[in-house]
Amino acid sequence: MTILRLTTMTATLAMTGLLLQACAPQQAAGPGPRLFEADMKGGAKTCETSKAAPVAGKVIEATMKVGSDGGWCGLAVNNGGQPFDAGLLPATGHAAHGKVVIRRVGANTRIDYTPEFSFAGTDAFTAQLLPGEASVHVTVTVVPH
Repeated sequence: MTILRLTTMTATLAMTGLLLQACAPQQAAGPGPRLFEADMKGGAKTCETSKAAPVAGKVIEATMKVGSDGGWCGLAVNNGGQPFDAGLLPATGHAAHGKVVIRRVGANTRIDYTPEFSFAGTDAFTAQLLPGEASVHVTVTVVPH
């Protein structure tokens, strides 16, 4: 009876290990930046951005159109194929009607803007990226959801 219990328990543990292995996140072949599901959740239903290629020591212009449904809209930028080390909002660069978060997502730096819920109109902000002190001035159009 003891042998039967051990055999059954061993088989159960082996099967559990196989099931857990099948549920583990799968890595893409070869090295590369990691993307997390949490980085992709919560986006606005309407999100359109222009392309932006920051240049060291310069301010470039970008546009964004986002719905006012409580979700974020992200502008992806990079520094020669690598994410920037940091992003700052200068004292004069804050958005008046939303929140800006600058963070690394995979091989990019993503500048996320979330408008105040139910706000509709225009807003703007400037993000400074380091190294190189490149700046991106973003003009945002927030449309009703």
